Order: sequence, then structure tokens, then C-alpha cells
Amino acid sequence: MSSKLRTAIFIVSAAVAAPFAASAADSTPMSESKPVRAVKDSVITAKVKSKLAAEHEGYTKSVSVKTTAAGVVTLTGTALTKEEADKAETIAKSTDGVTSVINNIKVTAK
Repeated sequence: MSSKLRTAIFIVSAAVAAPFAASAADSTPMSESKPVRAVKDSVITAKVKSKLAAEHEGYTKSVSVKTTAAGVVTLTGTALTKEEADKAETIAKSTDGVTSVINNIKVTAK
């Protein structure tokens, strides 16, 4: 086989395989790219904070909300009673996009 023919076959096969290689290298769907996930996480966090604020003004000052890419919400901070801490968890769990809640709220009343 001549070198020109081998070169032509190589170029054609590379051109045909290139889209498949690029697709395999970037297996992350556009909907799950980091900027999109960050926006989604902050939207979930904002929804939870909004619902907590609507339920009880004190939550906005005493409870911190963080959301992971998987929709896991972590609540930290303080509450006056166990019932308040549990209520904050219930509110977070009922928010769209939340997959689970980690409740690390400390009860300050004795």
C-alpha cells in the first residue's frame, strides 16, 4: 500500500472517529455542568431560606442553609427548641429539588 493511500485512510478514519472521541471525553451532559449545578444549588438554598423566613423570622438569623450538587441540604445554627429545629428540617425536606436534609441545628434552650 502506498504511503499516500495510508495517509488518506488515516485522515478519513480520524475524521470519522473524532466526533465519537470528543463525545466520550465530555460525558457530562450540559444540564449537569458546574455553572448550571451552582445555579441549581443556590436556587434550592434560596427556596429553603425563603420558606424558613416565611415560617418564622428567627430562622433567617439563626439557621444557615447549604446545598450540594446532589440536592442535599445541610442546616446549621441554633434554635430555641427541638421542635423549632425539627420544623426547619421539615420545611427544608418539603422544598422542590431537595433530596435529603442533614439537620445540624443545635438547640440552645435547656
